[in-house]
Amino acid sequence: MEPNGYRKGNKKNLVTLNGNHSPVSIDEELDPWTAWAYKPRTITLLLIGACFLIWASGALDPQSTSSSDVSTSVKRGVWAMVAVYLAYSLLQAPSTVLIRPHPAIWRLVHGMAVIYLVALTFLLFQRRDDARQFMRYLHPDLGIELPERSYGADCRLYVPEDPTNRFKNIYDTLFDEFVLAHILGWWGKAIMIRNQPLLWVLSIGFELMELTFRHMLPNFNECWWDSIILDILICNWFGIWAGMRTVRYFDGRTYEWVGISRQPNILGKVKRTLGQFTPAHWDKDEWHPLLGPWRFLQVLSLCVVFLTVELNTFFLKFCLWIPPRNPLIVYRLVLWWLLAIPTIREYNTYLQDRKPVKKVGAFCWLALAICIVELLICVKFGHGLFPDAMPNWLVVFWTCTGIGLVIFLAAWSCQLHRTMTKKQQ
Repeated sequence: MEPNGYRKGNKKNLVTLNGNHSPVSIDEELDPWTAWAYKPRTITLLLIGACFLIWASGALDPQSTSSSDVSTSVKRGVWAMVAVYLAYSLLQAPSTVLIRPHPAIWRLVHGMAVIYLVALTFLLFQRRDDARQFMRYLHPDLGIELPERSYGADCRLYVPEDPTNRFKNIYDTLFDEFVLAHILGWWGKAIMIRNQPLLWVLSIGFELMELTFRHMLPNFNECWWDSIILDILICNWFGIWAGMRTVRYFDGRTYEWVGISRQPNILGKVKRTLGQFTPAHWDKDEWHPLLGPWRFLQVLSLCVVFLTVELNTFFLKFCLWIPPRNPLIVYRLVLWWLLAIPTIREYNTYLQDRKPVKKVGAFCWLALAICIVELLICVKFGHGLFPDAMPNWLVVFWTCTGIGLVIFLAAWSCQLHRTMTKKQQ
C-alpha cells in the first residue's frame, strides 16, 4: 500500500531494512493531492537552505551580525550546525520500515538521535563538575545541586498527628509526577512491544531494579504499598491494559486506504488526513522467547536494554543535577519514545529473518549506542557519589540468579543437542 493509499498500476517502492532493499507492497500511485510531498526536491531545498544560511550568518554583510559577545556567536554557530545536520537527515538519512505520517519524519528522528549521541559523547569526555555547569547552556535553571526525595521515609497509610490530611502519604504519592509518567510509559511500551507476558516481565523487572539500587538513589526508596500496589497493580497494569486495548484495536482494523482526493466529502477528507497519523498496516510481533536458548537470550537482551534505558533516566538526573520537572527530562523521554518505535520494529524483523548473514537496522544500532554512552556517563560521573555498598542479600540474590540462568540455558542447550542427535540417527 502506498503511503497515502491511492491505488493504481505496477510500481514498486523500496524500503531499506537491515541494510537491504526490500519491496514493500507498493502497487499504487500517489494521490494527486499529496504527491508533491513524496517527490524529491533535494537540490531545491539545498538552495533554500543556503539562502537561509547567508541571511542568518551575515555572510554578505559581516558588520550586521558582528557581536562582541563570543558566547552568543558560539551558541548561534552550534544551533546552525544542528539545523544543517537535521536538514541533511530530513532529506538523506536512511529510511526505516515506518512510512507514516511521512518517511521524512523518521529520517528527522534519526538525525535527532545522532545529534543526541554526539552530545552524549562530548559530555562523556568532561569532568563531572564541568558537565554539570555545561548543562546551564541547555537550561538556565541547571547546575544547582538538588535534594533527592525519598518515598520510603514514612510508610504509614494513616498519619493521625497530621491535622490537615491524615492520609498525607498516600495523597503525596498519588499526585506525584511519576504516576502519570508510569501510566503513559507503559501504554507506550505496550504499543511498541505488543506482548503482554513480556510487558509484565519488564514491569516486575523494573521494580526489582528499584529494589536493587535503592541504596544508591533515594528516589528508589519506596514503601511496599507504593512499589507493589500503586506501581505494579495500578499504574503499570492500567498502562499495559490500555496499551494492549490499543493494540487489539489496530490489529482488528481492515487497512484499505483510499487517497484524500477520492474521499466523497469534507468529513471523509478530514478523517483520511487524520488517518495519515495512524499505522499504514499493523504487524503482529512474534517474539517467541521459548523458541530456543539463543532466542531466549535475544529477547532477554531486549529486556536488559529497556531496563537500562529507564535506569539511565534516574542516574543521569542524579549525577547531572536535573530536577524531575525540567523540560530536558521530557525531551529525552520523547526522543527515546520516537527512537524506540522503529527500533522495536527493526529488532523484531531481525529476529524473524532467517538469512544466515544479517545485521540490525540503523535505528536499532543507534538506540543501543545511545544506551551504552548514557550508561558510561552514569558510571563515570557516579564515582564517589554512592558510598553505601550493596546489601549482602542482594549480592547473593543476583549471584544465584545469574548462576541459575547459566545452568538453565546450559541444560536447555544440552537437551536440544541430544534431541537433534537422536533425530539425525
